[in-house]
Amino acid sequence: MLDKKVLLELQEYVESHSNVVFSPICNYVGGTLSESIHHNELEDFIKNTRQPTFRQVLFSFIDKKGASDSDIYKRAGIDRRHFSKTRSNPDYRPGKNSVIALTMALELNKKEGDKLLSAAGYSLSESDTFDLVIQFCLAKKIYNIHDVNQALDYFSLKPLIGVLE
Repeated sequence: MLDKKVLLELQEYVESHSNVVFSPICNYVGGTLSESIHHNELEDFIKNTRQPTFRQVLFSFIDKKGASDSDIYKRAGIDRRHFSKTRSNPDYRPGKNSVIALTMALELNKKEGDKLLSAAGYSLSESDTFDLVIQFCLAKKIYNIHDVNQALDYFSLKPLIGVLE
């Protein structure tokens, strides 16, 4: 259970990060892929730039933690069948909330959590209250799913996984 002091810190954290202004890195001008880019160049770029898949990153973290799959999916509040999709289907990509729940179950720090989220095609934004609550929990090492859900509920946000008890 989160105490009042942590909830006040959470509120201050969200308020202090909510006014961040982003500027675009570049502007994309619509069009088609230039014919001057050869197919081989594109393949080489992808081959040299590609990062490990979500599945590879997830199971690497599970191995590093010395945990069993069942320990992790139970702590994350994820159904065994849902988790087995990740194990058996290399192209399967779970939803953002499931990836965050796995991050919490693995007790990853912010950098590791960002790596897992990125491998699944997600990120945590500093302009979204839900994401700020998750970042706060990672920074404060609040990994228990029920406590994370309580923090989300404090801002009237939907729970990460399951229902707030």
